Amino acid sequence: MARQELARFLRDRRAGLRPHEVGLPPGEPRRTPGLRREELAELAHMSVDYYVRLEQARGPKPSARILDALARVLRLGPAERDHLFRLAGSAAPPAASPERKVRPHVARMLERLPETAAIVTDAAYGLAAWNPLAQELFGGDLGYGTTNLARRRFLGEGRMYESSSAEEFGHIVVARLRRAADRYPQDVALAAQLAELHAGSAEFRQLWESRPVHAPGHRTKTVDHPTVGPLRLNCDVLLVPEDDQEVVLITADPGTPSARALRELAETETTTESETETPSRVPH
Repeated sequence: MARQELARFLRDRRAGLRPHEVGLPPGEPRRTPGLRREELAELAHMSVDYYVRLEQARGPKPSARILDALARVLRLGPAERDHLFRLAGSAAPPAASPERKVRPHVARMLERLPETAAIVTDAAYGLAAWNPLAQELFGGDLGYGTTNLARRRFLGEGRMYESSSAEEFGHIVVARLRRAADRYPQDVALAAQLAELHAGSAEFRQLWESRPVHAPGHRTKTVDHPTVGPLRLNCDVLLVPEDDQEVVLITADPGTPSARALRELAETETTTESETETPSRVPH
């Protein structure tokens, strides 16, 4: 536990807060900027003496509950929250629920990939964002049907084209959902999704019991697309660790028939977008 660094971090972040930012009235002019120690302690539901000792680098190691309360009151972002836990000598537990919204800069990145199909998946394998080319590859009903790939894979909700990686993808999905179940045991939506998958798919139940393990990385697959025929595709995963999300980039080797077919699909999507309203989703 880095007591001196923890004390300095708490003092700095407290000094950077204003009463109105935490719902307190401005009150009388203050001699020093930021919240008073007693105000922060009350908001975090801890004794003033305990908090004072933390800021003076003479307190005991704070519990995860105390650290979570301090992070909430100090309005710390994910990186700052992790830093707070590290200073206290603890590993930061995940948030109560998986993040299901995509960050604007991630969404903008999808727009800059015209010949790459790109999707963002959350920890429950929900699609948080996708670009038009990805919609064409995953099925034109993507914007209207379910946007959860686990449900599409195991429950048949939504169109998915024949793929050489269907069996492997099933293992990947289950491995990730098992991790999500461990990280977010209190998330009601995730629990309901897992219950439906168990009830609706014998394959899912069997895979779940096998406890597959998978690390995201590079893989290749062949997709039998109804318009352009077989496509040999590369799938590469970029992690967004602060949100427990993955960006999947789907490309073809340059100069191959698959690359030309992807370009054809991208051009078709561009023409369609200019003529009709499309359900593709790249949030801003």
